[in-house]
Order: sequence, then C-alpha cells, then structure tokens
Amino acid sequence: MNLSNLRKSFVHVFGGNILTEDFFSKNLSFIIMLVIVMILFISQKYTVLRRISEMERLKVELKDAKFESLNISSNLTEISRRSQIEKMVESSGLELETTKEPVYRIHKSKK
Repeated sequence: MNLSNLRKSFVHVFGGNILTEDFFSKNLSFIIMLVIVMILFISQKYTVLRRISEMERLKVELKDAKFESLNISSNLTEISRRSQIEKMVESSGLELETTKEPVYRIHKSKK
C-alpha cells in the first residue's frame, strides 16, 4: 500500500465518508445497540468496583468497632469488680462499708 492510498483511507475513515457506505447504513441499528451495550457494561463495571471498595471500607470500620466494643467491655468488667468498687468508694470519701452478714431473700409463698 503506497502513501497516497494510506492517506485516502485515513481521510475516508476520519472524514466521515465511511459512514455513508452500504455496510454501515444496513447495520446502523446493530451498531447503535452494540455501543449502548458497551456503555452499560462499562458503567456496570465501575458500579461494581465502587461497591466492592465500599464493602472493604465497611469491613475495616466493623473491625475497628468490634475492637472498641471489646475494649469498652473489658474496662467495664474491670471497673465493676467488687474490689474496684470498694476502692472507688474509699477514695471518694464516702463512709460506706461492706456488710458482713449474708443476704437473705424473702420469697412469696404460693397459695
């Protein structure tokens, strides 16, 4: 192929003359459908990638929340121990004492 034929082909394609050929005019609806399907496919791909990214971000956030919950639960368990409560009452200056007598429970009798 010589340079003048290459130049004519280039002008033929990019000049828009190729769109007037018989092949394109007969298959115009198919070509339009193909372009629409390609656009939908590409947009669906980006939507899926965005959702996967969001899922990964939420997984990290959930992991952080679970760790924080475990940490808070551990601190609450430590603070609610009897010895810790007694130390807190003593350091607050409250004049409360732990009872030395056992606790008695009174139950209602069923008639």
